[in-house]
Amino acid sequence: MIAQFIDGPLWIFSLSVFLIGVTWRIVTILMAGNRKDLATPRGSASAGAIRTVFTRSVYERSAATRGRLLLVAGYLFHIGLFVLLFFAQPHIDFIAERITGLSWTAIPHWAFILSAELAFLGLLLLWIHRLLSPVTRMLSDLDDHLGSLLVFLVMLTGCLALAQSFESLRLIHLLLAELLLIYFPFSKLMHTFTFILSRGYTGATMGRKGVNA
Repeated sequence: MIAQFIDGPLWIFSLSVFLIGVTWRIVTILMAGNRKDLATPRGSASAGAIRTVFTRSVYERSAATRGRLLLVAGYLFHIGLFVLLFFAQPHIDFIAERITGLSWTAIPHWAFILSAELAFLGLLLLWIHRLLSPVTRMLSDLDDHLGSLLVFLVMLTGCLALAQSFESLRLIHLLLAELLLIYFPFSKLMHTFTFILSRGYTGATMGRKGVNA
């Protein structure tokens, strides 16, 4: 009974909440608009937006050692998680069966293990920094920690369920993933989609002023 609920109605509900919630958040941001800037432009807003979207992900030589560590940790986590989500065989099968009907080549088992280790390492480094740094600890709230914990548990149960030896592990992994989908649109995890809007807005504003941001 519980297994059927997790596999059926709860999956449909969580995916619906995710899609509707993410769409609503993005549309709300886009419809908020912006006050007209009456100042004489000193540069290109479009060029500034495009430049900032990409340069914010590039290593800066002037960054402090701690900043470089966070950049590396961020890349480890996000790239590792992306590979796990879209190139692990169980996920490909799940997406093909329940969402798109499309399938593609999966990564080998050793690549899955490597990607998982890198993702865990990156997430733990970022989380430890959030807990130990006085500045980030002061700026962090329950949402930051709850989001990190949910992602960690989804990844952990996913790795444990990989052997497919116990159906209960698969159900726990799916349940946690569904809870994450429901929580996602109402949390700071929305930066997955909104970081482009945020960087673009900052870059456009500074670019119009002639500032290389």
